[in-house]
Amino acid sequence: MVAAKRRVPPDGGDTLAFVEPSDRRERRDQTRRRTERQRRTVLTAAGAGALMLAIVLGLAALSGGGEQGGRETREAAPPPPELPRGGRSIFPESRVVGFYGSPEDEELGALGIGSPASVARKLERQSRPYAEGPGARPTLPAFELIAVIANASAGDDGKYRTRLEPKTIRRYLAAARRARALLLLDIQPGRADFPEEMAVLEPFLAQPNVSLALDPEWHMGDGEVPGEAIGSMTADEVNAVSARLSEIVRRGRLPEKMLVVHQFTRDMVENRERLRRYPGVELVLNVDGFGDRTLKVDKYNEFVSGRDPARHGFKLFYREDTNLMEPRDVLALRPQPEFVVYE
Repeated sequence: MVAAKRRVPPDGGDTLAFVEPSDRRERRDQTRRRTERQRRTVLTAAGAGALMLAIVLGLAALSGGGEQGGRETREAAPPPPELPRGGRSIFPESRVVGFYGSPEDEELGALGIGSPASVARKLERQSRPYAEGPGARPTLPAFELIAVIANASAGDDGKYRTRLEPKTIRRYLAAARRARALLLLDIQPGRADFPEEMAVLEPFLAQPNVSLALDPEWHMGDGEVPGEAIGSMTADEVNAVSARLSEIVRRGRLPEKMLVVHQFTRDMVENRERLRRYPGVELVLNVDGFGDRTLKVDKYNEFVSGRDPARHGFKLFYREDTNLMEPRDVLALRPQPEFVVYE
């Protein structure tokens, strides 16, 4: 128990003061010193912790930025797709050599003779000579598949055409990919319009190895029937299709696409001087029609004599042509065709 002791203050008043024993004062002093040391330790630790936290946060920010940058690098848009045999432009790097036709129908061309795999092997052999000799360039094979076939009968909708089933197109698309070839979807519209049929094919045209062909011979007006009349289209109609194809290329960051327009009469494409070129689209005017060598060469010379803003194509017929031209004969044409297709 603490003893009370009277202490006399300087002013003479009476005041009671507590007097502690020396051992208790010492313990209290030790406690006070220990508490002060703990406080200093805590403050020092807190300061160090704050500093460490700031460093960690700073490093985290830097690391996070780097990680974010890394993610941005890793998640950056993939490189744009290329053509089946590399690159993003078709011409003048390559010469396209194709087979034309419809599945399992020999009457409609070489593409329909045999399975897609066997056709791919035949096409590879047929393409090989076009990569040899003067002016040679690598060949790019193509399946020109008639995706819309003109009919002599009106059908339920009165359009005089039949569309291939999507599963059939997908089968040829898969075969073209395995062969590292283009798939060229051909439209014979009957009494339908080219843009109408193109819209149905757009899911396929969004693929990097799929291009488009138009067959104005089979574009019928009111009252006309495929096989009884010879159709045509205007340059403005070609331009409309080309502009839409260009938009598909731009939107999908796709490589170049061909837009082939078949013709065997001069007026099959009306107002040819109005034809335009669009970004990402290689317009090809293909000289169609069968006959003997002299007739075919004359027709080609006639059609390429103008100043069309287009590449030149040439079609050969295994059955209908008289004395079928050899690849060396085709390459002797001037200018050389950049697209050669066999039916």
